[in-house]
Amino acid sequence: MRVLAIILAGGQGTRLGVITNNLAKPAVPFGGKYRMIDFTLSNCVNSNINTVGVVTQYMPHRLVEHLGIGKPWDLDIKGGGLHILPPYLSRSGTSWYQGTADAVYQNIEFIERYKPDFVLLLSGDHVYKMDYNDIIDYHIEKDADGTIACMEVPVSEAHRFGIMVTDPFDRIIEFQEKPKEPRGTLASLGIYVFKWNFLKDALIRDAKDNTSEHDFGKNIIPKSLVENSQLYAFNFEGYWRDVGTLESYLDCNLEIISPLPPLDLHDENWKIYTQSEELPPAFIAKGSSVIKSFVSEGSEIYGTVENSVIFQGVTVSEGTYVKDSIIMNNVFIGKNSYIEKTIIAENTIIGDSVEIGKGKFSESKVDKKIYNSDITVIGFNSKIKDKMIIGKNCVIDNEIDLNDYDVEEIKSGEGISK
Repeated sequence: MRVLAIILAGGQGTRLGVITNNLAKPAVPFGGKYRMIDFTLSNCVNSNINTVGVVTQYMPHRLVEHLGIGKPWDLDIKGGGLHILPPYLSRSGTSWYQGTADAVYQNIEFIERYKPDFVLLLSGDHVYKMDYNDIIDYHIEKDADGTIACMEVPVSEAHRFGIMVTDPFDRIIEFQEKPKEPRGTLASLGIYVFKWNFLKDALIRDAKDNTSEHDFGKNIIPKSLVENSQLYAFNFEGYWRDVGTLESYLDCNLEIISPLPPLDLHDENWKIYTQSEELPPAFIAKGSSVIKSFVSEGSEIYGTVENSVIFQGVTVSEGTYVKDSIIMNNVFIGKNSYIEKTIIAENTIIGDSVEIGKGKFSESKVDKKIYNSDITVIGFNSKIKDKMIIGKNCVIDNEIDLNDYDVEEIKSGEGISK
């Protein structure tokens, strides 16, 4: 039995705002030292799947740099290993991927090279642990053409997912893509197993359909159901999170530092592998305080950190208090500052006596669809000058230097962009 995995990692992730303005969502930092795609890749390795193609498109540079030749995941091997699959232009006229199905269709030649029996299609921007052998064994047992991993979600969340309706034997009889009026709560997790011959035929026919959007949820799955194909739902009961919004991103990061975390990053039997810098151990100074937090290598803590995730190379200076926040790689925070419920992106400098995240919530004047909680976001490579006051639900764009602005306070709901 030969299984090949394709990870769809070209997503833009617009609901994460400035965090994904210049960064593909699968490359977004997570959990103190990882990036989102590390979870899908580690699941592949732990499931003994060692031929993996990663489809890239949107802002791929940081992602490709992170993946390298796949060495941290033991995927730097001959006869398989890790392959980056960017869009390309050929004599046949192929170009940017038009949808998830088109992304796989344009790589049929790559897949055929390995002659797989089954193709495992995965998203590169979800945080979860799964032994893919379970869904593959289920797929074989059912003699299915395609199998979709799913889980129950609240009715209020169903509109965000592909929703399946199944018969008593778990065969899918109806599929709704992000429905306004869902007929069920069984949500697709973006994890598919297909017989390769079945999938190849479906992709070739879809590519010839000028009315198609070339998407699995909108086209391939519904058309397969119309044709009475054998599609089954695989009920997954483990940990899985779609961290597609700023609120879910913060909550998911803070979940893993709870006393009994639903996602255990210390599990020796299911390690999460990553590409990271070789840095010295974290330094916790005399008089400092770290309460229920992750503090990664190369960080120096002189102030107080509570219920927060501190990435590599971060400095928290004396008298500074960081609470309920995510501080990404190589951020420097000056003295006597206060930071609460804030996401600070990589390589940002926070001055002395700065206050971020204080005050009352106010609706966003920047974008209500993205910035709609108490969370304040400071973009990559930004500089926040001394004594600056920034309220709740604020946003500072990437590469903003507030020393260039005649402003001392940014009130809740406001922001500064280029």
